[in-house]
Amino acid sequence: MARVLEECAEKYEKPGKPYSTGVSRTSPPGFKVQDWLPGEEIATEWGKHYETETFYAHHRRHGSAEIGALAELPGDLLEIISSGAVRDVPPREWAFLDTETTGLAGGTGTCAFLVGVGRITAEGFRVRQFFMRDYGEEASVLDALARFLEPCRVLITYNGRAFDQPLLETRYRLNRARSPFARLEHLDLLHGARRLWKLRFESCRLVELEQQVLGFAREGDVPGAMIPYIYFDYLHSGEVARLLPVFHHNAMDILTLACLTGIVPYAFKDPATAPLRHGAEMAGIARWLRDAGEIEQARALFRRAVDAGLPDEILFRTLWDIAVIERRLGSGDAALAVWNDLAACRNPFRVRAMAELAKHHEHRAKNYALALEMTRSALAIENSPSLRKREERLLKRTTWGGRPRPQPRRLAGLKRD
Repeated sequence: MARVLEECAEKYEKPGKPYSTGVSRTSPPGFKVQDWLPGEEIATEWGKHYETETFYAHHRRHGSAEIGALAELPGDLLEIISSGAVRDVPPREWAFLDTETTGLAGGTGTCAFLVGVGRITAEGFRVRQFFMRDYGEEASVLDALARFLEPCRVLITYNGRAFDQPLLETRYRLNRARSPFARLEHLDLLHGARRLWKLRFESCRLVELEQQVLGFAREGDVPGAMIPYIYFDYLHSGEVARLLPVFHHNAMDILTLACLTGIVPYAFKDPATAPLRHGAEMAGIARWLRDAGEIEQARALFRRAVDAGLPDEILFRTLWDIAVIERRLGSGDAALAVWNDLAACRNPFRVRAMAELAKHHEHRAKNYALALEMTRSALAIENSPSLRKREERLLKRTTWGGRPRPQPRRLAGLKRD
């Protein structure tokens, strides 16, 4: 595979050498696509194309995921994660879609030479792949795809809202055909996966989550950036064998997408009982709950995240979020305790915590001397105009006729490094 990719890159990355569309490779002498790729040639009123299907039986596993469990997913699973757009739609009416294209940037010059659609059945999981053997077969592929999606009510993709669906809709328009996507509710799982795992993993690419979450490591997988070169090489040479890893890559992406759909929405459906094992996952869902206005649930999940353990860069942000929520919910003492903790050690929120403590001691406790001390401690770390202004105001409040004003008894102090 490495040698094939190197040959493709050398052939099509040379400056001034245009991509070759070749000639029609539908049935050259002595060559048949089905010799390498089990499937069948499909005829539509718009021409012909090739289709192949991969079946994953219900008793099989994909890493830690049970394929048979997909058929048992509840119909209301996607309601929360889709903001109520998908209500009570059974899994058999979900379509998992992914494309392999002639370019990664999109645009009217880019088309999908391979479209894969996965469907959940009682027997297992089926992936139908629509293959454009040459550019003249695009209209036939699009027509067959639209008919295949007719029984479906939900489209599930991974970054498909930004890439796959707009690209296919453009191809339908250019072919003067009606797009099937207008009637389908679209769930792009990428957004939910990022909320859940961006604090835990460096990357939320589908293949990375496949390995990190499902525990499945692909062997010999083709890099996505090389797929257009491999297709152009096929058009030039007619050698389907070089495309076989691309078909496998596409089918595996769709299977992984389906398995993650059986995991991600549960975290949003009921965060309090979801099987979240890592503090970073809890913090990610808590942020989503906070942004959605569910601040009491967010507070509880943030505190669970702290108890579960977090790396420092997430811990300090989470503590700050807890303090803000506590203040919003009227729990001033709880917020004060968190700000004291943040002000007591080096972290990105230390100055902001000191500023909040200064506000508290100035406006609530009326302890101007302690408020001035907090302000000056913050200024020693960060010289900002707002802190300087606060210091000037507090200096006036803590002196009278050149002498210190009497101050109330200190109500709270700071821990020292």
